[in-house]
Amino acid sequence: MSEKPLPETDGEAVRAELARLREETRRLRARLDSHPLIAQAQGMLQERYALPDAESAFALLQRASQQFNVKLRTLANAVVRAPRPHERESLWFPRRARYPEPRLSFAHAASGNRGEVLGAVLSQTLAVVGTGMGNVQIADRAKGGLRMEKHTGLTADFVDFFGHVGDDGTACALAAREVSQVTVQDVATHPVFTEEARTAILLAGSRACHSVPLTAAPGVCVGMVSAHLDRPVRELTLTQLKELQVVGNEGGRWLAWYDHTVVRDALEYLHALGRGQSGRRFRRR
Repeated sequence: MSEKPLPETDGEAVRAELARLREETRRLRARLDSHPLIAQAQGMLQERYALPDAESAFALLQRASQQFNVKLRTLANAVVRAPRPHERESLWFPRRARYPEPRLSFAHAASGNRGEVLGAVLSQTLAVVGTGMGNVQIADRAKGGLRMEKHTGLTADFVDFFGHVGDDGTACALAAREVSQVTVQDVATHPVFTEEARTAILLAGSRACHSVPLTAAPGVCVGMVSAHLDRPVRELTLTQLKELQVVGNEGGRWLAWYDHTVVRDALEYLHALGRGQSGRRFRRR
């Protein structure tokens, strides 16, 4: 005896619940991925400022993160990678030079707002290529490879699969390795992909893609923006490639400025808090 199909309202409820569970799973996976890095930063801060427990170290990170609107993972990575501040210095970076925020010729974004700038980079890339699917990735200094930070028009399965990519097996990895734009005219036949990556892209409705490195300086890739199309394509025009080169250069320089200025401002704030309340307990806000 065949089962009766669910009423449409029940089917919508099931789909909504599946979407909610998938999003919750994605958030949990992101937390687990960030946990070792944040834990390492907590340990360093606890020792450096004689904090009574790891919770106080996390609260210190959280306060600096919120004060400067810097992602907790980004700040933790900076704590781990930055040279240890001198114990007698009140500033973490006492002799650092400050530079003005780079201008984006293709968009206006709120001063120092990383999310808005990444959104502008993605929007301009999609406009030039002529598609509604794409994503921005940032070079992952802790794990290597690229970590997705912004996307639009892509399926949840695509975002899950390509949340972090390694150094090969994808067009974006090739573009990062060669620090040059890469066009895949047909995903179904191009040899750059692993079979698993190819399948994930095709299932998302993408048949072609173009990746643009975000460069802080010649040969220095700090991220990637990729556009996906629902049909095989020819090579992009010279005009398109030049416009995308501007996006890659300006976006990369802005990201380098952000790390050198906003993230370091957050570290300075954290250092001042840690020194000012050395040995005392911090609470989360």
